Amino acid sequence: MTSTIGDQDFSISLDPANGAPMYRQIIQQIEYAVLSGRAKTGDRLPTIRSLAVDLKINPNTIVRAYGELEIRGIVETRTGSGTYISGKMPDPEDGERERRIQEVLGRFQREMRDLGVAKSELVGLVSSMEE
Repeated sequence: MTSTIGDQDFSISLDPANGAPMYRQIIQQIEYAVLSGRAKTGDRLPTIRSLAVDLKINPNTIVRAYGELEIRGIVETRTGSGTYISGKMPDPEDGERERRIQEVLGRFQREMRDLGVAKSELVGLVSSMEE
């Protein structure tokens, strides 16, 4: 699912096999967008209704994610206007970051194995990738 935040295309994808609750996956992806600079102060988040429809989940899941982000100070809700990225940067916990990296690398490795790519080929493939 791709939404627009500010002038950037922003993708939120939910993985039921991830093990993390869907609201937590949404929180993590918005925090990573802020940390990476893809979401900037003042950028408007998708509405609860539109994001729920796009992700095909209950709107209460989005309400919970946005609510927790607001408690953390990452977003602010303006009545009648929407939810916006605030000026506060998320505080990435080292353990959480490491867990997320391991999760992504594990998924990448499994997918490459399923495609018949050997571990020895992975380094070369990643190194040759263009940004």
